[in-house]
Amino acid sequence: MEKFSYKIQEEHGIHARCAGKLVDTAQGFNSNITIEHNTRVENLKRLFAVSCMGVKKGDVVTVKFDGEDEAEASQVIESYFKENL
Repeated sequence: MEKFSYKIQEEHGIHARCAGKLVDTAQGFNSNITIEHNTRVENLKRLFAVSCMGVKKGDVVTVKFDGEDEAEASQVIESYFKENL
């Protein structure tokens, strides 16, 4: 299992456009990918779930990966967070 935590820098948090691109990226992998914020855990491949989490600037999220391509998925998703969120 791979995982990373990230403090959101984007002024508007994880808003609809960013959530859509993040979900599209996650769907390219076979691994199970979850995002955690406070006590809520959601599937990163489900747009509605991710966009309804209410993640704001300054919040810390943890993303976990479990599956055959978890190492690659972790690298790509973490890069997306650093470049866009």
